[in-house]
Amino acid sequence: MTSDPSASPEQPTPGALIGALSGFGRGLFRPRQPDERLLASITDAGLPRGDRTVTVRALPQVPRTLPAGGIIEGAGLHRRVRNAMTSFVVQHPEATFVVDPAYCRDAPHRALSELPGMLRRLVTPPADTIATVDSLQAADVRPDFALPTHAHWDHVCGLLDLPDLPVHLRTTERDWILGPGRPPVGGVRPALTDGRPTETYDLDGPPVATFTSSHDLFGDGSVVLVELAGHTPGSVGVLARTTAGWVLIAGDAAWHYDQVDLIRQKPAFPGDLVDEDRDAAFASLHRLHLARHLMRVVPTHDHDASNLL
Repeated sequence: MTSDPSASPEQPTPGALIGALSGFGRGLFRPRQPDERLLASITDAGLPRGDRTVTVRALPQVPRTLPAGGIIEGAGLHRRVRNAMTSFVVQHPEATFVVDPAYCRDAPHRALSELPGMLRRLVTPPADTIATVDSLQAADVRPDFALPTHAHWDHVCGLLDLPDLPVHLRTTERDWILGPGRPPVGGVRPALTDGRPTETYDLDGPPVATFTSSHDLFGDGSVVLVELAGHTPGSVGVLARTTAGWVLIAGDAAWHYDQVDLIRQKPAFPGDLVDEDRDAAFASLHRLHLARHLMRVVPTHDHDASNLL
């Protein structure tokens, strides 16, 4: 392991790869089952009060079709689902911001080249994937800041094309990407540091719905960030009150809505390699499952769920 930000990221060890591939095979036929005791222990703390609303929309993106079993444990390999690198625009009366500025221009060289070879082949999107900056310009949107749900390359890479755009980042997530150990890959540190104006926040507010803690972004209950740790230490969901009801942008707490509906974790390959804490990530799925009747849950990479906004 290394703490040098300029060092090349390590490849997963042979043991980690073998374990993930073995787990993938097991999960195809025996997916991890929901924890009924955990489900019974989760309570509903209620939704934020207030009457101010915001608009939420997904920016256009090019999807790719993948075997469902590569995204949803136990879903099989014959069914296909649509996956995309989606960014969202939230418009509040006081500010407009982009959630998960996902993709940058020339990403194969600026971001993807840093990824370990096997993962790079798995996650490389279509060649005509739209850079976040181009989507924003086409929509004539000038965001006031960016808010990543977490600090993985495919949620912050677009910031490389927006060097002066301030970013709001959870303190836990900032400390994780700047801490010792293997550096985050895919241009994460350059995207989130290198002189960029950064405002950190903590989940210092009360439980909301089925989530254990929160942060009211504007102080009026219209946009509330909630705890979804597991995929990364500081992963959050963005809960927004719209005229059509509550919407939760769930980041990578789930890659597809079926994971939420069925309580199915990511398959071990690549889930074991990309989730920081598999047990915490699975617990977050239980909370999303119970919340799905209170709000529309939108995983960032689920192209069809995003298109319903």
